[in-house]
Amino acid sequence: MSAAVRHRSLFVPLVTGLVVVAWIALWAWSTGPYQRYLAHGDWFALGPAAFLCRAVPGGDVLVPAVIHTLGWVLMTVAMMLPTTLPLLNQFERMTASRAEGPWLLTLTITGYLGVWTLFGLGAHGLDWLVHQAFERVPSLAVNGWIAGASVIATAGLFQFSALKYRCLEQCRTPLSFIMSHWRGQSPRREAFLLGAHHGAFCVGCCWALMLLMFVVGTASIGWMLALGAVMAIEKNMPWGKRLSAPLGVGLLGIAAFAAAVNVMQ
Repeated sequence: MSAAVRHRSLFVPLVTGLVVVAWIALWAWSTGPYQRYLAHGDWFALGPAAFLCRAVPGGDVLVPAVIHTLGWVLMTVAMMLPTTLPLLNQFERMTASRAEGPWLLTLTITGYLGVWTLFGLGAHGLDWLVHQAFERVPSLAVNGWIAGASVIATAGLFQFSALKYRCLEQCRTPLSFIMSHWRGQSPRREAFLLGAHHGAFCVGCCWALMLLMFVVGTASIGWMLALGAVMAIEKNMPWGKRLSAPLGVGLLGIAAFAAAVNVMQ
């Protein structure tokens, strides 16, 4: 099988299938009876998750962590994996002549998703702490908008940071990134680390925008599509970097408007 035929028969169906399955799963989850397990609400008061929380030792911590991780992985596959297609495409072509090429691509994707999963666990933990703080402090409980406005403002400010642009540049040059992280001497380890390193730069570039999902709702398919499209444009279009500053201005404007509206009420 030639490299070009293998590329069409393996790479395209594999990555496309992963993304499509993730979007379908998220849509079914967000419109089904267990939507509350994906959205941030009273996840575990009723239903199967509540039973598991009581039945499993340490279930009040373990079960939410597992469900949140599953939801976050699906979101990452749906929203972030398409943004890294240029790198995966280049890497698959470079390793197409190897018998273990598909396995190397799988390891690269695994490393990439692994870094985003770790970030998601940390983000969910931080979100839980914020919710606990707001529930326990009466003045914060009646001003829940502060948390949302703060996240939006943080995302807006980060669009102007040097870290954003350093990480974005790494994401926008997939071939040079591969050449600096791939030697082929320990192919499996290097393939996994290639994905993990790229995931780390991707998190560094997009973490603030991904946190917006905690504001608009992690069950909102429309916002997932919109934010995924924005991040894909930033990382892959020739003019993508020019979108960062206007987006930052827009997010800061939304945060200021939300604060002004709530303060005047």
